[in-house]
Amino acid sequence: MDTSDKTPDDFPRTAIVTGSDSGIGKATAVALAKLGCDVGITWHSDEQGAKATADEVRAIGRRAEVRQLDLSVLPGAADVIDELADTLGGVDVLVNNAGRGSSALLVELDYDTWREVLATDLDGAFLCLRRAARRMIDAGRGGRIVNITSVHEHQPRVGMGAYCAAKGGLGLLTKTAALELSEHRITVNAVAPGEVATPMTGQGDIDVHQQHRAGVPLGRPGDAREIAAVVAFLCSPAASYVTGASWPVDGGMLEMGPMAGSHLQGEDWRRP
Repeated sequence: MDTSDKTPDDFPRTAIVTGSDSGIGKATAVALAKLGCDVGITWHSDEQGAKATADEVRAIGRRAEVRQLDLSVLPGAADVIDELADTLGGVDVLVNNAGRGSSALLVELDYDTWREVLATDLDGAFLCLRRAARRMIDAGRGGRIVNITSVHEHQPRVGMGAYCAAKGGLGLLTKTAALELSEHRITVNAVAPGEVATPMTGQGDIDVHQQHRAGVPLGRPGDAREIAAVVAFLCSPAASYVTGASWPVDGGMLEMGPMAGSHLQGEDWRRP
């Protein structure tokens, strides 16, 4: 990436990545450290994972601060954004990655689970975005906000009604925030992963090139570092004219709608 014509103020200095104890969040924290950011790392239940992420960030030569973030305790949980910003000396980048899912048909989905998913994936993301945006506006040097959504921001899936609703809502929140924050030179974009080999999908840090996915044009799941690379680009000076966009990183999965429909041989898709 050619950054020879950029002044130091063009570069992000501090980043907060929610849910960065594993998977996409961890890979993103490391990628942003390589971009030159000191990083605020948050965890919900895996403190050791967060500490391991911090170790990787520090090994790159950047500062890392670790805090617990429980987005089921709202609105107070978002205080962590201000706490990390105070400790790091600001926040130039926010990556809203923390989230959860559920698997149940809508008629079988209990209200408490519905609310837990919406609170974590949408309410929590909104509150963190608002805290970070206020700090960016006050600092007056622009900023980057990236919301990790999903291919299910764009396409539904049986058994994932709450998750789809939350991610679809986060996608439109991204576009609204991009409009409202543009005058402050704050860009807001979404990254929409397909299947990625992470603990959330029941997969560890495996060799994705050894896995086969017939319904994905590239024939395999994604690696968390492939998602993180797109996030890092959107947070870099090279993406200064990109805002309000959603970037699918899915191996072509979203392009398979009619093809997948015409090639299904059974009714298994009707169940989660």
